[in-house]
Amino acid sequence: MTTPTTSFADPASTQSLERAAAALRGHGFAVEILDDAAAARARVQELIPEGASVFTGASETLRLSGIEADINASGRYDTIRVRGQAMDRATQLAEIWRLMSGPDVIMGSVHAVTETGSLVVASASGSQLPGYAGGARRAIWVVGAQKVVPDLSTAVRRIEEHCLPLESDRAMTAYGVPSAVNRLLVLNAETEPGRGTVLLLREAIGF
Repeated sequence: MTTPTTSFADPASTQSLERAAAALRGHGFAVEILDDAAAARARVQELIPEGASVFTGASETLRLSGIEADINASGRYDTIRVRGQAMDRATQLAEIWRLMSGPDVIMGSVHAVTETGSLVVASASGSQLPGYAGGARRAIWVVGAQKVVPDLSTAVRRIEEHCLPLESDRAMTAYGVPSAVNRLLVLNAETEPGRGTVLLLREAIGF
């Protein structure tokens, strides 16, 4: 296993954040630059209507910020992750995947945001990718400032050199197996106005 690349943990400059935000807006995404995770946590509660079906993709950003617990333990939402955990994966796996793929709202993060206006996310299982790509009626991503990179090639390098070692360590602790970049999703634009929202933070959080 490689060692995480330290430079990919450093928050981007204000200028880089603003370039990324402007490019994303130009590609159809709604973007808000917020100071920190606490601001994102409050904003998410404003963005998601009570009673909506919500799937939280696996995300250290959501866990560390408290957003994951706010959604899955609050009782305010129809939480797909909680429903799926109560279902029998041996006999109901197809139904679980359908629920995860088409909720009212999917919440998560990404592994990189480019200054050219793309979102890049890697996954071992792919469970969050259908919702991100268009299956969910609305997608909201909370993104730490350290994830902003100049371009797509740097985004892929960030995933391989920085995110994967950290996620593999987490997966080994949680599941006893390392992670892998089995699927890679690049979102270059959002064609449906208002569907994709990026909450871009000025602080670093998550992988």
